[in-house]
Amino acid sequence: MAKRMSSQTAGGVAHGRVTMLDGQNELPMLQVTTAWSTAEIYLQGAHVTRFCKHDEPPLLFMSQCSRFEPGQPIRGGIPVILPWFGTREGLGQHGFARVKPWDLKAFAPASDGSVTVRLRLPDCPERSAFLPFIADYVVTISESLTLQLVVTNKSRDEEFSFENCLHTYFEVGDITAVSVVGLKGLDYLDKVENFARKTETGNAIHFSSEVDRVYLDATGKVEIHDPRLGRKILIEKKGSLSTVVWNPWITRSQQMPDFGNEEYNRMLCVESGNVSLNSLKLAPGKSATLSVKLRTELLA
Repeated sequence: MAKRMSSQTAGGVAHGRVTMLDGQNELPMLQVTTAWSTAEIYLQGAHVTRFCKHDEPPLLFMSQCSRFEPGQPIRGGIPVILPWFGTREGLGQHGFARVKPWDLKAFAPASDGSVTVRLRLPDCPERSAFLPFIADYVVTISESLTLQLVVTNKSRDEEFSFENCLHTYFEVGDITAVSVVGLKGLDYLDKVENFARKTETGNAIHFSSEVDRVYLDATGKVEIHDPRLGRKILIEKKGSLSTVVWNPWITRSQQMPDFGNEEYNRMLCVESGNVSLNSLKLAPGKSATLSVKLRTELLA
């Protein structure tokens, strides 16, 4: 059943609206509407599954085969990867934050029309293997989408080592026509070639086969140029030393049960975080904030 949580209009300016809904398979979901855009956030994984500016295609790709089941990752949108990235012996892939229901702490429509939603990762058995930490996630919806993942080390005397990543799936018109710019000159680990370390020499990255790369010491803005959809996606970030670029292409797509065989054609992951050689070490009592701002412009 839908429950409207906020709806305001003041001084002729429409404020944002937040509605609590039963999403797919009755998983709790927040639907956010602003004057510029709509968004959806599932409490499971604090997972943003939709952001769409009015009269534009969706910014985020969602697989039609995605599972919306308790304890299972959602395929597409923006999975929150924490406290590790990739595989870890004896543990699941990409950490446990993306499959746990997060607590909704607050929502705040602002006078400028934006909406901010705050969530927190609750206690769970998987956390017992790690030092005590707090993970807060702040999502702000307006004409852009802003994400802040704040991790605080609650240990009194030990350093907390972890990885984090906002594993963003972008909707594209045709992967073979897309280019990614902003990574020239950076070293990367090529997971397709057994993590071989290479240097990006091209002005733009193009796609004609599987790509799975971790760009190191990558702190700058990245752009996705998409001529089929006529837009440029701008990815601006702070507190992020890594950029991951991934498209599974044909064979990998066929191996994933929650991903359509042909869906690689219209998706691209460009992920912001701190992974692999850029993992973080957080002093006792200190916090680290990963901030990402996503916006679109017309492609000239």
